[in-house]
Amino acid sequence: MEFNQEDDVSVLLKRYQKGDDSAKAELFEAINARLREMASNLMRSERNDHTLQATGLVNEACMKVLKSGGIDSIENRRHLFGAAANAMKQVLIDHARKRAATKRGSDPKREALDLVLDRFEADHGIEFVELENALDRLRQHSERQFQVVTLRFFSGLSIVDTAEILNISKSTVESDWRWARAKLYSWLSE
Repeated sequence: MEFNQEDDVSVLLKRYQKGDDSAKAELFEAINARLREMASNLMRSERNDHTLQATGLVNEACMKVLKSGGIDSIENRRHLFGAAANAMKQVLIDHARKRAATKRGSDPKREALDLVLDRFEADHGIEFVELENALDRLRQHSERQFQVVTLRFFSGLSIVDTAEILNISKSTVESDWRWARAKLYSWLSE
């Protein structure tokens, strides 16, 4: 029987959750491929050799998802990639905070993730830590709007996929996306 990509990943996820160790490697490859797409979205205008710089980010995020106990409660492919987007965002946030702390010292050693953050910050005109602070503020205002932004911006999910993951209507996602971006813009402009 032949499955489409969505079914393949959902089947692998169920096999993994039932203890099939062989499914773990296949699931890692599926997550890794999607995260590479997400990382490419974050680094849209980067040079062609950006793949090596994003590899560390992608691998770390994959390991975060697969090692977390939360994978047992993930229902399907879309939920899995939502968790992967959160993991990738968290890897970047952790690195950005670490980098900000070491900037105060002399001549900090540059890492591959520094290049990812440099590109993101140059493209968007804000420091990643500032964005995370604004996202924390958004989360306090509206958990759902925070989730919409995370799924849309960091994982590149469509309005329809975001609505499905959050179990809300497409029009609610559109409204939340619009309001959340306006709030974030306002807070980041302060």
